[in-house]
Amino acid sequence: MRAVIQRVNNASVEIDGKIYNTIKRGLLIFLGIEELDNQEDIVWLSGKISRLRIFNDITNVMNLDIKDIDGEILLISQFTLYASTKKGNRPSYIKSAKPDFAIPVYNEFVNQLTEDTGKIVKTGIFGSYMKINLENDGPVTISIDSKNKE
Repeated sequence: MRAVIQRVNNASVEIDGKIYNTIKRGLLIFLGIEELDNQEDIVWLSGKISRLRIFNDITNVMNLDIKDIDGEILLISQFTLYASTKKGNRPSYIKSAKPDFAIPVYNEFVNQLTEDTGKIVKTGIFGSYMKINLENDGPVTISIDSKNKE
């Protein structure tokens, strides 16, 4: 699994010209899933994100996690996180999991992140064309890959 996490002041997802979900201060997470992902990846990545200390404390040091600030979470599926650009100029998405595999894994990740954070995890609609609006705070953007554990 690959995640790109952005610390945001607010974010929203628009589908078919209508706002589908919105959050205030918190995390906007883009999640890519590959066929090799399993329960271990789900648990590890969710735990890492839920404990990620990227919010400022009173001394302006990034020392707080999403629970500490009572922040919100918006999780968006994004198969393009597994784009390969080794050959030519058109990215290949061969490593991205197909929907029949990815949707249950995505749903399980939502459940795990909800459990780990104690927060409602808002989402878009898997596989839909979505417009994401955000105000990045910092900017702070973190990329995590469960296979590299970094």
